[in-house]
Amino acid sequence: MGVGQHAVAAELAQAASVPQAAASVTEAPTPWQIRLRGLGVITEDSGFVNAVPSSDLSYSNTVTPELDISYFFTDNIAAELILGTTYANIEGQGTIGGLGNIGKVWLLPPTLTLQYHFTNFGAFKPYVGAGVNYTIFYNEDVGSADALKLKNTFGTALQVGFDYMVDQHWGVNFDVKKLFLKPDFDVTVDGTKLTGKAELDPWLIGAGVTYRF
Repeated sequence: MGVGQHAVAAELAQAASVPQAAASVTEAPTPWQIRLRGLGVITEDSGFVNAVPSSDLSYSNTVTPELDISYFFTDNIAAELILGTTYANIEGQGTIGGLGNIGKVWLLPPTLTLQYHFTNFGAFKPYVGAGVNYTIFYNEDVGSADALKLKNTFGTALQVGFDYMVDQHWGVNFDVKKLFLKPDFDVTVDGTKLTGKAELDPWLIGAGVTYRF
C-alpha cells in the first residue's frame, strides 16, 4: 500500500504541474504587424517648366504621421504597405523665381515594399526592402499661378530600417525610404498654359513604435 500511495502522489504532482507548464508556453506571433511612425518628408529641390530655359522648382519639407501594415510570409520575407499623406508648397526658382509660391498640393503616396528581415541579431531586427508606389495628388491650391494640376504617377522605392523588440509584441522602429517620384504637371500663369516636371524624389525618415500581433 505504501508503494501505491507514493505512485498516486507522484501522478497527482505531475498532473498539477501540467497547467503551469502550459502557461509558460508563449504563443508564436501571427504574421501581421503594424507600425505607427512620425515621418519627416525631405524633398529634392528640382524640376522645370517646359519651354522656359533655366527654370527650376523647390518644395517645402514636412512632418506627418504614417501607418504601415506588414505581413510576414516567413520569418525573413515580408510585404509592407505604407500609408500617409502630406503636402508640398511649390516655389519657383531660377528664371521663374519671380513667381514665388506657385501653389500648394496634397499628396497620398501609398507604397508597397517587399522586405528581407535579418533574424540572427536577437532583439535587433534590421531589414532592407524595395517596391513601388502610386502617388495621388489632390487639393491643389494656387498661389501666383492661375491653375495647377499635378498628374498621379507611379514611382519606385528603396528602404532600410530596423526594429528593436522590447518583448514578443512591442518594439521601436527606425526607417528610411527613398522614393523616386517625378510627376508631370500642367500650370497656367498669366493666362499662358504650360507643362513641366516636378522632380520631388523625397527621403522619408521615420521613427515610431512596432506591434506584432
